[in-house]
Amino acid sequence: MLIKTAEFVCSNTRVDQLPAPTLPEYAFIGRSNVGKSSLINAMTLKKGLAKTSQRPGKTQLINHFIINKDWYLVDLPGYGFAQTSKKNRADWEKFIRRYLTKRDSLQCVFVLIDSRHEPQKIDLDFCCWLGENGLPFMLVFTKADKQSNVKSDQNMALFRRALLKWFEEVPPSFLTSAETKTGTDEILKAIAEINTRFELPAVEE
Repeated sequence: MLIKTAEFVCSNTRVDQLPAPTLPEYAFIGRSNVGKSSLINAMTLKKGLAKTSQRPGKTQLINHFIINKDWYLVDLPGYGFAQTSKKNRADWEKFIRRYLTKRDSLQCVFVLIDSRHEPQKIDLDFCCWLGENGLPFMLVFTKADKQSNVKSDQNMALFRRALLKWFEEVPPSFLTSAETKTGTDEILKAIAEINTRFELPAVEE
């Protein structure tokens, strides 16, 4: 998929105030220091599209970006560590889960995981929650440039093995780097394939 345009649309916390669900959309989420914004910018070839920060937890809203005028990329607040109050974290969790379970046009959740670490409970728990709610997801392992491919492959294998304790099969996974753009084409190819099968959500009467 060739990215021709990538534009910010809106930031929100309320599902009923998001763009009309007439286009397929894809949510990106992970721990708050996983490099999500940097990867989004690398994918879209638009530096500064998603706001990056040295301080984890910069993203605090549901951010919609329209790509090529025909699908939405959704940047969600990170889970885990963030320099904010417990109340704010609880509020984030509430509206994130509401968005994920209520958004009819959501096609897939891309769960970002730091490839430098062995499986973390917080990531496994989130994947299990997605599975329990019947939400399709794929795994995106980040920061591949920070270590050898052998080490990344080992940690990815450990994570997949851990997921098999709860899942009959493991969803597709990608090894990526925002610095080298490794894996970004593969993610976009997966999105393009899903887009071909998108149908408008049924309208309730």
